[in-house]
This record gives sequence, C-alpha cells and structure tokens, in this order.
Amino acid sequence: MSSAKDIGLPEALERAAAALPRDADEIRPANGDPFALLSLLDVEASQRVMEWLLANEPVAGSELVEAWADAGGDAAALVARTDASGFPKEARKALRRAHHRMRSRGESIPEPVPQPVVATLPKVVDEIAVSLVSGLDPRGTRMAYIVENDPSGGARLFAVALEEGRGVRELEVFSAGRSKVKTFIRECTRREAYPAIEAPLESVQALIARSAAAQSANSPAPRSFVEWRSHIASPAAGASTPGELARAALEAEAALEAGDLERAVALVRDQSIGPWPPPNETLSEIVKRLGELAEGVVVVSAAAKQEQLDRELDQAVERVFDAAFAACSANRFEETAYVFWRGDAPEDARACLAAADAFRASKSEFRELGRAMLEVVLAPALKAMDRPPESAESGDEPSTVSP
Repeated sequence: MSSAKDIGLPEALERAAAALPRDADEIRPANGDPFALLSLLDVEASQRVMEWLLANEPVAGSELVEAWADAGGDAAALVARTDASGFPKEARKALRRAHHRMRSRGESIPEPVPQPVVATLPKVVDEIAVSLVSGLDPRGTRMAYIVENDPSGGARLFAVALEEGRGVRELEVFSAGRSKVKTFIRECTRREAYPAIEAPLESVQALIARSAAAQSANSPAPRSFVEWRSHIASPAAGASTPGELARAALEAEAALEAGDLERAVALVRDQSIGPWPPPNETLSEIVKRLGELAEGVVVVSAAAKQEQLDRELDQAVERVFDAAFAACSANRFEETAYVFWRGDAPEDARACLAAADAFRASKSEFRELGRAMLEVVLAPALKAMDRPPESAESGDEPSTVSP
C-alpha cells in the first residue's frame, strides 16, 4: 500500500502509467488533468485507472473521484457504479461522499446487492487477489507472492523464492480458505525482517519472468514452476518490474545526484542493505587468498600492511564484478529501490537507483561501492588479518620483512 500522504494526482498518474502500460500512452498526455484524462481514456480504461488509484494511491484516487463525480455524464456514471468495498479506508470514504452528493442532486446510485444469510456460492466481497514482493535478504534472495481466487473455492497462494542471477529457487502452491490466506498475507506484511510489500500483479509477474529467464544451468527451476510458469510468469508485453516502477516515479520528480551514490555506499556499510555476495566458489577463492596473505609475510608497518590489503581488495573487485555479476548487482539495487520507495524512504530509494546506474556503467563508477560490498562480506577474514602474529602474542619479537 502507498504511504506517501502528499502524492498529488499528476505524480500518482505517472505511477499508474508505469503500472498500467497498456493505458500509459493515454494517461501521460493528460498531464494530471482529470478532465483531459477522461477525454483520452475509453470507459474500460477509465475504470482501470480510477480503481488502480483508489487501491494504490487513495489520496489521488479520491481527488479523481471528486472531479469525475461533479463532471456529469459518463464520468459521473462511472463513479456511481463503483462499489466502495474492497478499497482502502480513505478511498471508501471518498466514494461514499461522492455517492452522497450525487444522490442529493437526484442522481441514481446503484445500491449494494445485499448478501444472503446462507449462501451456497462464494460471496463477491470475499474474493481475494493480491501480489507482493519482499526485500532482498543479505544473500540476495527474495520472495514474491501471488494470491488469487481458487476456482474450486477458497484462495490459492503462490510463494516464489527468487535469486537474481540464479533464477527461481523454490515455488510452493497452497490452497486454503480465504481467512487463512489473509492471515498469512497479514503476517508477511507485518513481519520485522523483509516484510512483503504490495506491487501490481503484472510487475510481480515481470520480476518472476526475468528471474526465470536467467535461470542458472547448475540450478534448474523446481518442477512446480515448470507446471505453473505460464500462469505466474507471463506478464503483458512491456510490463515493468517493481524496481522499474520506482525508477519511473522517482526520476519523474528529479534527476539523480552525485550524493545519491555516496548514500548507497553508506547503506551497504551499515548493513541496511546487501551485501549480496558473489557465488560461493568465487568467495572461497578470495578468502583463501586473504588467508595466504595473512600467513605469509609478517609486516611491521601498518601502512604497508594496509597498502597490501587495499591492493588485494581492488584486485578482488576486478575479478568479482564481471559483466554478469555487475548486471546482477544493478538489478538487485534497482529492485531494492522499490522497497524503499513504497516504504516512504525516497532518499534511500534514489541511492539504490544511483547504485544500479553505477553498476550498469564502468568499473570506475562502481569500484568504491563494489569494494564496500566485498568488505562487508569478508569482514570475518579481514578481522582475522588484524590479529597480531602468534610470535608477537607469545612475547617474541616479530621479524621485520619488507612487503
């Protein structure tokens, strides 16, 4: 859910354009004008845009509803037949206020269909459909969730574990009663570590599809994913991933600045995000090399020792962040931008976008950031190198050897 309380209609419509790519060419020329928007969209598209705003940007959605309710004609008819149930509280209030004003003017508003006390069919109000993504854990794995109505009754939940560069790690499919699935989703969104955040269905599908396209040959997709792939990983052409939605919204507000990349380095160093290490075999080689460095030459000069370590870490950055892993890191930072953006931390989101841009540029652009990531990953090995040699601990004088 959006938590940006002051998002205006123009900014919200830009987000809607990113989330609804098939309507984007009609949304953007309106420049945030609700009446121009109405003239550009057909009835079905108008319904989609209004409902998306009410569900995802209730403040802006309420503004649109008020404008259209007073416009008369097709716009008012659209507002009149929109049921308030199922939307966030603020959006429901806006629709009910609009319906009240329209009734006061003598306009007809369809009454909600009363629900029978005993029903043999699922109630419409019990239908559930939501899609979410979690943040990335320190190893770079994240969860995607898609919940839909189960044709046989109840709800069906797809829980997909994704790892950038390796593909779909796990897929579990559950069928359960709606109340149980709603409880599960509530717990996912409220947990302290890597809570799930709502994202448009097409964006979640686009994220899953991109991960699947990069499936590692050494780690085939689970059999269940092969069965369900066309169902959960077939977005509409041109659909944006959550990170791409965040980029479209934030870059529409202002260009990225040099300080944004510095903030990204700080986020990595204080372990707010990342460090998203390279593959185990690559990491093992670096740790082995650092161990050899620590056990080889006894260096008295702290400055010389640091120079030697700096050289080794710079070489590790060169080896680790090849084109493939740099691209992987760029995607991870961009997707993390969505988490910060929806979590009402736009400065951190912009920092992640700057980091993604750096990893898509040259090594000179991301060398400092890449080194920060490696230093966090290698912290135990680096700490071991700082311990004095055994000879010094036992009281013997260390030998002086030039590096």
